[in-house]
Parts: sequence; structure tokens; C-alpha cells
Amino acid sequence: MATMKWDHLVHYVNDLSKPIASFEDHGLVAFKGGSHKDWGTYNALSYFGLTYIEFLGIENLELAKATEHNRVVKDAVKVLPEHEILSRVVIRTDNIEEVAASLNEAGLSLSPIINGRRLDNEGRLIEWRMMTIDGHFEGLVYPFIIQWNGTDAERLERLTSSGVIQPHPAGHAEIVSAVFRVSDPAATAKHWGALLGLPVAESEDDAFSLKIGDKSFDFVQGDENQFKQVIFETNSTALKGKTIQIGEGEYVFV
Repeated sequence: MATMKWDHLVHYVNDLSKPIASFEDHGLVAFKGGSHKDWGTYNALSYFGLTYIEFLGIENLELAKATEHNRVVKDAVKVLPEHEILSRVVIRTDNIEEVAASLNEAGLSLSPIINGRRLDNEGRLIEWRMMTIDGHFEGLVYPFIIQWNGTDAERLERLTSSGVIQPHPAGHAEIVSAVFRVSDPAATAKHWGALLGLPVAESEDDAFSLKIGDKSFDFVQGDENQFKQVIFETNSTALKGKTIQIGEGEYVFV
């Protein structure tokens, strides 16, 4: 059985320097990641262990428009510059072929498994394999699936030793939840749970959650059918109770 973990999230932005500055103002480390030369996009990153935030912008619009299979890039072209939205969550697996076969069997429309690459800000090549899912469930776009080279432990050691993962000056913070505002929380949670093999739990306030490792995807009532908030647990007095608003997305510290 393929493992499923929350790898990162994608937030579309027009100017990478703005979320970097906003995070730095709150004592959080964020930095320019690099360019996706095949897709015309570039990113900035902020790590909280192996789960991280990717602020994604368009570096070369013509190249981005010409991208064929990558739904994340195609959607960036569609929504930017008007809407700087939280795009989608990204799920890490150790067997992307098995996940592809399962999603195909469920009737979803998938991209081919794509070889991804970008140069980091020091010119080092970073490579991965990924697969995007076309369409949506009642307006909410699907996650995409990624597989990195090496084990989680190896990646954590490498990213920490290289300084990519580093302590945040404000103190410890951990990403614990993605909040999706959807018209039918029960149906959406059940649908995603069946596709991804994740258990569904109902809370007292009619929210429905999928447990993914020690984190959760939370579906609450709303008309947007959109990923709206990232929830962090923190023991930092500088962060606790704060909300950082970037475009149409919120980063909430509890």
C-alpha cells in the first residue's frame, strides 16, 4: 500500500518578494526557491519540517501558457494576476504508479507522470516525479501527487544540513491543517477519503476531516469551494493568535 503524507501546499502569487517579506516580518523564514525552466514558473518556499509552503508565480507567461500537462501551471495562468489564491494541497507518496492506477480505476482524469525539475537559488538541480488531476469535485480542485527521490529521513537530513530547513526566529510552528470551505463538507470529505484511502472524522460543528499522518484536511461549510486557510500550532507568543493574510489565503497560528 502506497504511503500518503501531506508534502506541501501551493499558493499563487504575483510577486514572490511580498510573501517573503510578510513572513519575515512575523519571524518566519521564507526564501526564493528557484525556477521551473520547463514550465515558466518560479517559487518561494517556507519549510515547517518536511511540510512546506510553496508560493508560486509566473516567470515566463508564454512558456506557462504553452505548458501541456501540468494542471497547477495551467490554473496559475487562469487565475493570476486577479486572484492570489491558495491553489491546492500536495500529497507525497512512495509509489506514484500505484496511486495513479488507483485514481485511474476511480475514473479520474490524470496527467501523465511528469518528471519535474528546477534549479534552486544556488544553481543546484532538484528533481521529482509528479502527477496532476484534472477536474474538481463540486468546484473544489483535487490535490496533486508527488514522489521525491530518497526516503523522508534522507530528505530531512539533506534539507536540514543544507540550511533549507532551519529554525524560525519567532519560534516553533507546525502546519497541522488545511481548511477547505465547501458547499457539502460531508460529501467532499467522503469523496477525497475514498480516493486517497484516508479515514474521515466528523466534529461537533459539522466539519469533516481527513487524517493524513499527524495532520488533517478539514472541510467546513462555505460557498467558495476553495482552499482558504492553513492552520499552525505554535508555542511562540509572537505568533499565537496571529493571522497572516496573503492574497486570498490565510495563515492562522493557534
